[in-house]
Amino acid sequence: MYVAIATRAFRRYSTYRAATLSGIFTNSVFGIIYSFAYLALWEANPTAGGYDKVDAVTYVWLGRALLMTVALWGGGTTDDLAERIRTGDIAIDLYRPIGLVSRYLAADLGRALFHLLTRGPAPTIVGVILFDISLPASPAAALGFAFAVPLAVVVSFGIRFLVASSAFWLLDQSGVKVMSGAFAIFFSGMMLPLVLFPGWLGTLARALPWAAYVQVPADIWLGKRPGADPVVALGFRVMWAVILLSACLLVVRAATRKVVVQGG
Repeated sequence: MYVAIATRAFRRYSTYRAATLSGIFTNSVFGIIYSFAYLALWEANPTAGGYDKVDAVTYVWLGRALLMTVALWGGGTTDDLAERIRTGDIAIDLYRPIGLVSRYLAADLGRALFHLLTRGPAPTIVGVILFDISLPASPAAALGFAFAVPLAVVVSFGIRFLVASSAFWLLDQSGVKVMSGAFAIFFSGMMLPLVLFPGWLGTLARALPWAAYVQVPADIWLGKRPGADPVVALGFRVMWAVILLSACLLVVRAATRKVVVQGG
């Protein structure tokens, strides 16, 4: 059942070909802009954050590749959930013989796979053509990255599901979604690598779940987590995934103790 749900979500997003192509183009343009900005920064400080110029540019294009896969700004299947809560159609979903969280998670994994296969490689190819980008530091780094990406999607889903569930009480997730997107941009490392954050702010940022979106996968790719550190980093994100999914289940239970469908 879950495979069928994920497959249909994949097919759904594959129908928006024009949106995919325009997204690839926009992603590539911003990737070029960010690359030159990072090159200027690392020209002034060649070892900032323990990265060199190649690491910095590679980080940019990894972020471009993961942007839609992890749904950094929100969106995906959880937006459907928020809309169904707003309209009251969620009452129908609660009658289905499948858990609400697991159903939407399966659909979001299908969505993420489509974006990973399309809007992931395409901007990266542009980056490879225009800039010097490094490959995974080792086979272990490539394997760690392969584990880090789906884990990032699950962590992202947990946060987005909680944001969408706010509509049970607020009727509209828009305000919470904007706030969540701002936190995601800042604390994921998409705006600036978290390794550049000073002192306690850097420590806090790397401990928060948003770091799983970009910073952790990028560090594993670049080999900046030697020895057993990638395992520790992934284990820490697994902990966050478990916490967030558990919170999703608790929120659904709290919200559905009494369901009031709008209109009566």
